[in-house]
Amino acid sequence: MRILLAVPLLLLGACQVSKDDNSTTLSFNEDLAENTAEDIGNAAENLGGAIANEADETADKVKNEVGDVDVDVNVSRDKDSHDGNRQ
Repeated sequence: MRILLAVPLLLLGACQVSKDDNSTTLSFNEDLAENTAEDIGNAAENLGGAIANEADETADKVKNEVGDVDVDVNVSRDKDSHDGNRQ
């Protein structure tokens, strides 16, 4: 999400300023903007893939470390014979 905040700044790099004697010209290079947007998309895709791969590897490590654990919890309350942790 943060990368979307940087897009306007990166597209600003597609603006080209030329200065003559008495005038300044500002032009927008659409090809450069398109290439920049494509590069941002590729970087986001690569980052997403890297995060997914890291999550898979971490899950595999946790599974190998923990293994299968069976937990049986019986939670019942008998009001007549047990008064709990009354203080």
